[in-house]
Amino acid sequence: MSLIKRNVTFATLIVLSLVFVVYSFPDGAPVDTCVKPSKANEPNHGQAKSQSVQSSPYAFTASSSQYGPGSQITVTISGSSFKGFFLQARDPDTDNWIGSWAQTDNTNTHPECSAVTHADPYVKQHATLIWNAPPNARGRVYFTGTILKEYATYWSNLVATTKN
Repeated sequence: MSLIKRNVTFATLIVLSLVFVVYSFPDGAPVDTCVKPSKANEPNHGQAKSQSVQSSPYAFTASSSQYGPGSQITVTISGSSFKGFFLQARDPDTDNWIGSWAQTDNTNTHPECSAVTHADPYVKQHATLIWNAPPNARGRVYFTGTILKEYATYWSNLVATTKN
């Protein structure tokens, strides 16, 4: 094989590898995002780093921070356009994952860690998500996670504000 053909083949392989890395999870974060040893709940997007929480252009809100048996809480994301999200519900006293998410349009859920993520690579203007409280408990909950504007621009460790 000539040197030119080898270089073209090598360059093609590199480009295809980069395409795979960039578009590996267009349907949301994988479940291992919950438990990565470093940077839990953050995307693994190469050299990209989370933007500062204070610079977030998003309104990330929950209808309540308290729940009763079987109740539901609405969580919304709005503001600037975004491509994805990965959110979890957590107990503020123990930081354990609690409850589950309702399957809604264009979402995937990870019941293993009470997480919900986007299910498509399209730009979104708004997301409305429904969290289901544990069936036999009452208490407090907070919602945290990452909102992704694009592959290399995202905000992690966001905490939803509550309306109550």
